[in-house]
Amino acid sequence: MFPHQLAFTFLIPLRNIFLSPKNLIRRLQLKENYAVLEIGPGPGYFSAEVAKAIPQGILVLADIQQKMLDYAKKRLIRKKIHNVEYHLCNGFNFPMESNKFDVIFMVAVLGEIENKQQYMKEILRLLRPGGIFSVSELAGDVDKMSVKEIKDLLKNSGFKFEKRYGTKRNFTLNFRKRYAQ
Repeated sequence: MFPHQLAFTFLIPLRNIFLSPKNLIRRLQLKENYAVLEIGPGPGYFSAEVAKAIPQGILVLADIQQKMLDYAKKRLIRKKIHNVEYHLCNGFNFPMESNKFDVIFMVAVLGEIENKQQYMKEILRLLRPGGIFSVSELAGDVDKMSVKEIKDLLKNSGFKFEKRYGTKRNFTLNFRKRYAQ
C-alpha cells in the first residue's frame, strides 16, 4: 500500500512520460455516457481527464485508503468536476451492483493486490458483458506485473484478451468480458 503522505509524488507532470491521461483515455475507448470504475486512483492523477471524457456518465473511484479518496475528491472539486463518486473498499469486494460498469481500469495497482483471483472474480461481477477491463503497468513500479503474468492471471476467467498498447516497460492491456459466462 502506497503511503498517502507521498500521494503528491503521483501528480508530478513528468509522469506523462510513462502514461499521460490523454493516452490512457484513448486506450480505454470511452464513450460520453459510460459508467467507469477506477480502482486505486491515489490522488486522482488520471481521474479528472477520465471524468471529463464521460460528461454524461459517471466515474467511480474505489480505494482502500480514505485519505487517498479525500485527496482525489478535493482535487476534482477544485477542478469543478462533479460526475464522480467515491467508495472506500476493503480490498476484497466492492459494495456495488453487478454488471454496472462499461469500463474498469487500474494503473500500477494490480501487483499490490493480495488475492488476485478473488479480485478478478469481483471485477468480472461488476463489469457489464462486453465491457473492458484495462490494466496499465509502468516502469519503475516495484510491484509491476509482466504482460505474461497478467494474461496468465486472466486466462480462463471470463475475460478475453483484446489489445495491448505501449511498450514492454509501459503498457496497457485491455480485456473484454465475455458475453456468455
